[in-house]
Amino acid sequence: MQINIPNVFNKHLTSLKAICLSGANLGIGGSVADDCVICPFHQWKFRGTDGLCINIPYSTSVPKGSKVKKWISQEVDGFIFIWYHAEQTELPWDLRVPMGEIDDAFVYHGHNEFYINCHIQEIPENGADIAHFNAIHKKNFINGSWVQKKRLFGLGSHHWKARWSPLVGKLKYLAEVNLNHYFKLFGKFDCFRMEVSGKQIGPSIVCLEVNSYTFGKIKVVQYITPIEPLLQKVVHEFYGPRWIAPLMKIFIYGESLMFERDISIWNHKVFHRNPILAKEDASIKKFRLWFSQFYSSNSKLYSEATNIVFFGILYWKFLRTQIVSRTSVALRLTAKWIWWLDF
Repeated sequence: MQINIPNVFNKHLTSLKAICLSGANLGIGGSVADDCVICPFHQWKFRGTDGLCINIPYSTSVPKGSKVKKWISQEVDGFIFIWYHAEQTELPWDLRVPMGEIDDAFVYHGHNEFYINCHIQEIPENGADIAHFNAIHKKNFINGSWVQKKRLFGLGSHHWKARWSPLVGKLKYLAEVNLNHYFKLFGKFDCFRMEVSGKQIGPSIVCLEVNSYTFGKIKVVQYITPIEPLLQKVVHEFYGPRWIAPLMKIFIYGESLMFERDISIWNHKVFHRNPILAKEDASIKKFRLWFSQFYSSNSKLYSEATNIVFFGILYWKFLRTQIVSRTSVALRLTAKWIWWLDF
């Protein structure tokens, strides 16, 4: 999906499809003038408010119905979000209320960025997978990003308690996650306590507020963007008071290492639609029921999106572990906000 985003019209945001009716890319060599986007190929002029072509410089008339698609978009915290729905019917939810505003006293401290080979549902499901926290995030982060590494530093271990719950009614697209963390130093002293409260907003956005005696108050925002089937781009943005900049570098480093432990699992994991779960995994069942609202009958399956045709036994064996096992369980994604641009 290519999108042209001219921030015009008295500072009102508009987002148009970046492909002209001639096939040229409006974002490469195009220009903005008089609240319109002008194609670099033939100079056709498209009105930014609705995408309608209003002028063809070498013609006395404009063909009826000549317009490029206008996307529903919203600006929140310096990011532009584009609404995508497979049915093209359902109206989007407002992101400004659940995301909240960045505290005026907060500044941007940095971000990390990852590309992950997994089903899109795997990543947000992490918050509801209570058992995984102490399974792969217990070891001291100084030991690195790979959970099976031999312990080199015996300073202590991380301990977690978590709770995940969905909202209902008009806010059914939201879920809440709460984490309590402490570090047991030398197996004796409890320190570095943190309380984390967060909102899962649809299938791709998570906003976390971290309260810690060590780091103070921090805000972390996670964005997931599908790049292609079974390839997701994940970005974490970090905000906090200016004075904690040195400590924030440690926090970002530790968070990145912990997240890479999850990635080491996801990159080699097969997504099961109906996994066998213990009774203590009830929150995963709740999550999957909640997440199912973002699928529809017209969302493409993996096989449809990639147009894969299998020829012969050898080709089947080659792709078996990398593609086919996931093809049979790939679900249908419909509604989401896609984060697009920061400025």
